[in-house]
Amino acid sequence: MLFKRFFDENLAHSSYLVGCQATGEAVVIDPGRDLEPYLMALAVEGMNLTAVTETHIHADFASGARELAARSGAHLYLSDEGDANWKYAFPGERVKDGFEFWVGKVKLQVVATPGHTPEHLSFLLTDTPATDTPMGMFTGDFLFVGDVGRPDLLERAAGFENTMQSGARVLYRSLQKLKDLPDHLQVWPAHGAGSACGKGLGAVPQTTLGYERLTNWALQPQSEDEFVQAVLSGQPDPPRYFAQMKHLNKTGPGLLSERPTPALMPASVLSELLAEGALVIDLRPAPAYAAGFAPGTLNLPLNKSFTTWAGWLLPYDQDLYLITDQPERGLRDLASIGLDRVVGLLRPEAVEKMPRLGQIKRMAAGDLRPGEVRILDVRNDREWESGHVPGAIHIPLGQLELRADELTGDRPLAVHCRSGARSAMAASLLHRLGFTEVIDLGAFPQELMALTATR
Repeated sequence: MLFKRFFDENLAHSSYLVGCQATGEAVVIDPGRDLEPYLMALAVEGMNLTAVTETHIHADFASGARELAARSGAHLYLSDEGDANWKYAFPGERVKDGFEFWVGKVKLQVVATPGHTPEHLSFLLTDTPATDTPMGMFTGDFLFVGDVGRPDLLERAAGFENTMQSGARVLYRSLQKLKDLPDHLQVWPAHGAGSACGKGLGAVPQTTLGYERLTNWALQPQSEDEFVQAVLSGQPDPPRYFAQMKHLNKTGPGLLSERPTPALMPASVLSELLAEGALVIDLRPAPAYAAGFAPGTLNLPLNKSFTTWAGWLLPYDQDLYLITDQPERGLRDLASIGLDRVVGLLRPEAVEKMPRLGQIKRMAAGDLRPGEVRILDVRNDREWESGHVPGAIHIPLGQLELRADELTGDRPLAVHCRSGARSAMAASLLHRLGFTEVIDLGAFPQELMALTATR
C-alpha cells in the first residue's frame, strides 16, 4: 500500500493519498485547491486516481475535491449525513455510515462522526492483503492530536443559531464510537497546530487511538455535561472567511482551470486605480512597506500568515489588485481560500514610481510619552485577557475595519500586538481608512506588560 501525506503550512491542513500498488489505483482524501502536489505524486508513483473524497464541508479552505475529480475522471464520494442545510449541491455519489468503497485491495469504510459539523464522516482504512483489521482512520476535523473538532463554528461562523450546545452533545456521542476500536489504530487528522478548527491541536502529524486515550482531554472519563462545558470554553474567534468557505464548499468552488489569468499591468496604472478606490494589496514585507507605500494600499505580507489574514480582511465581492514579485504564489494562496477575484498584477517597482509615497512611523514602546498617544491593542481576546496596558483600546485586527468608528479622539494611535506582524498590518489598514497619525509599536515589551498588565 502507498501512503502519502500533504501538508499546507499556511492553513495547517493535511490531506492524504492512498494507493494500492498491486492494481495502481489511488484515492485522495480532503484535497486542497492546489492540485499540483497530488497530480505530481500520482505521476511519480505511476498511480491512477480512481476516487476522491472528503470528510466534511470544510470551513477553513476551499476544497479541491470537485476539481480533482473533474480533472482526473475519478469517482467522487460525498457525505449524505446531516440535514438539508448540509447537503452538497454538486454531483457526486452520496454515502452514509457503514458504506464501503475499494481502491484496489484497500478498503475504506465510512463512519458517521457528526459534531464538528452534522455531515462529518471519518474513514476506516484496511489494507486487506495484510489483515482484515483496520490499520488507521482518517478523522478529518473529528479527532485531532490532543484535541477534537470545535462544535461552535456553525453558530459563530456560519450563523446557525443555537447549534453550539447541540453540536457539542452530538460530538460527545460520536466519540463513544471509538470505544470499540483498537489502540493500535492510527489517527490521521485533517489539521494540526495553527488551525482555528480547534483550540489545542498538537504539532505531531499523526497519532494512535491508544495514545489519544492516554493524553487527549476529550477521551478522558467525563460526563456529557462536563465535556460540553470544556469543548465550548476558550475557543478562538473563527476567521471571518469561514462563513464564506462553508457556502463555497457546499455549492462547489469554481474550477480554477476555467479562471482567467489576471493581467500584468503597467506601473502608471497604480495611481489611477487608487484614485478610483480600487482595493490594491501590497504583498511586500512590512519593513519595506513602512519605508514607502502607495497611499490607499493595504499591506498583507506574503508569508506563512498571509492566507489567514487575507481571509480576515479581504472581501469576496470585490475585484482585487496585487503588488508582488511572486504572483504565482500570491494567486495560489488566495485561491486556497476562494479569493478568486484578482484581476490585475503590478510589480513592486510601481510603488517607486508613485508621485507621492506614505511612510509608517515605527517606534519602541519605551520611547512613548504618557498621554501623548492612544494605545491600540490588536491582539485577540485571549491575549488581551491574559494582560494588557491599562487604558488601551482593544480591537482585534480581524475586527478593526468593522469597528474603526470606535477610534475617536485627536491623539495619534500607537498600535501593538504580540510579535509585531499584526500591528504592521493594522497600521497599514488604519492609513487606508484615513487615520494618518499612526505609530507602529510592534511587539509590546513583555517586561512592560508585566509591570502594567491588568489581570
